[in-house]
Amino acid sequence: MMRPMITDHFLVPDRVAIVTGAGRGIGAATARTLAEAGADVVISARTEAQLREVADDVEALGRRAVCVPADLSDLDELPRLVQAAVDEFGRLDIVINNVGGSFPRPLLQTSAAMFEKAFHFNVTTALELSKAAIPAMLTNGGGSIVNISSAIGRLTDRGFAAYGTAKAALSHLTRLMATECAPRVRVNAIAVGATATSALETVVTDDGLRSAMETNTPLRRLGDPLDIALGALYLCSPAGSYLTGKIIEIDGGLTAPNLPLDLADL
Repeated sequence: MMRPMITDHFLVPDRVAIVTGAGRGIGAATARTLAEAGADVVISARTEAQLREVADDVEALGRRAVCVPADLSDLDELPRLVQAAVDEFGRLDIVINNVGGSFPRPLLQTSAAMFEKAFHFNVTTALELSKAAIPAMLTNGGGSIVNISSAIGRLTDRGFAAYGTAKAALSHLTRLMATECAPRVRVNAIAVGATATSALETVVTDDGLRSAMETNTPLRRLGDPLDIALGALYLCSPAGSYLTGKIIEIDGGLTAPNLPLDLADL
């Protein structure tokens, strides 16, 4: 019997993954990467046309994709993703909790409603989708959950009271979930640095701002969505099978924000 090649450990053949926020950016790159590594995918985002483009790419790679257009801030939508995986593919092995985000805002202009919305969208959605997914994973022996967190969950800057706190909570939720779900379901996270997605469109299209961010990043470039997707693949593939409860920092080496908002003193 032939010994598997080292690169085989980075494949996820015939596994089934849910990827949220999959219409563009990190989510879309992750769905494509998992498909190229052998997985079928259930992909969700608000915009069906974007999902269809990603699904076409997945199918061109010889894998299957199910599109579930939804606003995932509505928690009632989350079980639909799990049901779609089970109905279409008969199993569920991987969840990538990528959906999230929040606009920066000065502390004194951050209302309780804004704060709670950031927490809901970045943390509660990941918790609830994971809770819905874990029973389905266990029926096939286990699985892997990857939460997409952020460097601002450990760094500090003005303007990020809501988003930074939410991502810090997501990172620690990852550790707590990993403790409860071991040994059959592994739970890890990626703390993402500045990545060239539509969320940074005003930066990446402004040469001055982009240059400043690159200069302030030790590796002298912004992240690419594929950088994050490859990290997610590692975490949920056999290559990452001895990791759980870990936050992998894919951020170009950041030790401080690379484009401070420079909000005035109070």
